[in-house]
Amino acid sequence: MSNPLLEFQDLPPFSNILPEHVEPAIDQLLSESRQQIDHLAARTQDFTWENFIQPLENIEDRINKVWSPVSHLNAVMNNDALRTAYNNCLAKITEFNTELAQDKRIYKAYHSIKMGNEYAQLNHAQQKTISDALRDFHLSGIDLPEYQQQRFKAIKQQLSGLTSKFADNVLDATNAWKKTITDETLLAGLPDSAKALARQTAANNRQPGWMLTLDFPSYYAVMSYADNRGLRKEMHDAYVTRASDQGPHAGKWDNSGNMKEILALRHELALLLGFSNYAEYSLATKMADSTDKVMRFLRDLAARCKPYAQKDLDAVMEYARAHHDMTQLEPWDINYYSEKLRQHQYAITQEELKPYFPEPVVLDGLFEIVRRLFGMRISQVDSVATWHKDVKFFVITDEHNQLRGKFFIDLYARANKRGGAWMGQCISRKKQAGRIQTPVAYLTCNFSPPIGNDPALFTHNEVLTLFHEFGHGLHHMLTQVDNVSVSGINGVAWDAVELPSQFMENFCWEKESIDFIARHYQSGKSLPGDLFDKMTAAKNFQSGMQIIRQLEFALFDF
Repeated sequence: MSNPLLEFQDLPPFSNILPEHVEPAIDQLLSESRQQIDHLAARTQDFTWENFIQPLENIEDRINKVWSPVSHLNAVMNNDALRTAYNNCLAKITEFNTELAQDKRIYKAYHSIKMGNEYAQLNHAQQKTISDALRDFHLSGIDLPEYQQQRFKAIKQQLSGLTSKFADNVLDATNAWKKTITDETLLAGLPDSAKALARQTAANNRQPGWMLTLDFPSYYAVMSYADNRGLRKEMHDAYVTRASDQGPHAGKWDNSGNMKEILALRHELALLLGFSNYAEYSLATKMADSTDKVMRFLRDLAARCKPYAQKDLDAVMEYARAHHDMTQLEPWDINYYSEKLRQHQYAITQEELKPYFPEPVVLDGLFEIVRRLFGMRISQVDSVATWHKDVKFFVITDEHNQLRGKFFIDLYARANKRGGAWMGQCISRKKQAGRIQTPVAYLTCNFSPPIGNDPALFTHNEVLTLFHEFGHGLHHMLTQVDNVSVSGINGVAWDAVELPSQFMENFCWEKESIDFIARHYQSGKSLPGDLFDKMTAAKNFQSGMQIIRQLEFALFDF
């Protein structure tokens, strides 16, 4: 039977990939890969980059190129059949990768190349590929006795299944909650754009009136603007209790047991490898060199920031008391009164800025900024198969008209799509026999979709998110490293990966670049100077509370 996952040479044929293609493709691919690896490992001496590492990297790259569209579809177009196929194959991929990482034949071959005469002649990227591989062998239990290796493998299998189940539960719980409203007075305070989105969502679901969901654009609008305190509480409780033993769907997709099991298995895995805890194991591939140093940094930063956070909280509480007679604020009140305080202090809201950030203008402006910064031109291509009608595809060429990268961009929130924003690798750069494999990225966000005939209108925060993810995309696509294991974001410490993305955010605050990305969707006028001044004046509004929130996540996670 023809299988599109095994036949494509360039871009994944998304319009032809069906759930029933997934498992046969992965089974065949892993079987062929095991045979090829056995053939490579049959050599007992004279291992070199060309006769061993390069062919092995090609095998792994082929698996990644087939698995990538499957994994991506599971995240952005989730359904029962695809989920089943994905989870079945995730177990097989995990088993294969663990086998590879514990294969003493392969480890010895890498080690012999590292110790041999050829190593000094290899370029820096090749040397790093080998060093990283040897490190990862040790982190995968290559030094353990057989029975502990088997336990390590079993733990990895269980963890891959549990973490996938965790994500599935969150997605299902998010999709399950919907609230249809037929009395418009309940929506008092909501901006027109948020009500229009709710109206469109109701129509798409064949319901009367307005429909609210836990997708972020809907949730955030209610929490920030809805005057109805009961509605805010209802949505807040539904959002923060998703996939738990509490809330409107208490116990139905409860992740409590999954979390306990994940924590226990991670701890056992770390102890097997000689680490004191999973945090130590995690740092083995990152820039920070000890858990003590991380905790000292986080606690020191928290101590310095907490007075500013307290000042922020006191300010919003005082404002709510003085202007709205509110003496006690609950969690579902903070965003609402914070937004009113922002407007009181700076006479500006995120909603007021949205008409100046229509999607076509923002994208064109972003591409112009990239052209001026890096000499790269970005062009849309319409004839490429995608997974959804809203997805767009672009190519990047340099000043010599050389193709440098390609990317899919999927901007809007919708049902059966995981929340958040991320850059994913579709294809990574490598060079072989003088031919460069062009890197391809997925850029995924969850912004408000277009309403009616209007283009999608972004908040400034959403523009920041887009620039952030595009920074990751540029890191992946503009790499000039030719070895796939260390090209783009590969082989980069996970805490360093955030540098290009944070860098790109800065351009959302510069007047020169704002003039490229901000133009009113109806009048075509640029963002007025007074609005820009208010926006920048409010840039650090409640930044104390925001950084304390991030530190709470970091400390809890660590």
